[in-house]
Amino acid sequence: MTTTVSYSIPNISCNHCVHTVTMEVSDLEGVQSVVADVETQQATIVFEPPATEDEIKNLLAGINYPVAG
Repeated sequence: MTTTVSYSIPNISCNHCVHTVTMEVSDLEGVQSVVADVETQQATIVFEPPATEDEIKNLLAGINYPVAG
């Protein structure tokens, strides 16, 4: 089952941040797409198992882009 989530990530402040989030999350097995945006400070991620929301959130926190809320 494919899942789409959008996260608010306040630490996205430049194009380098967008690139980092996109590349790191894309490397997770099961992630199909990542669209990060500096203007909205959000990332929209489409994934399926074996990737999980917890795994994605933990990865983002580990690279200093924690999800708000």
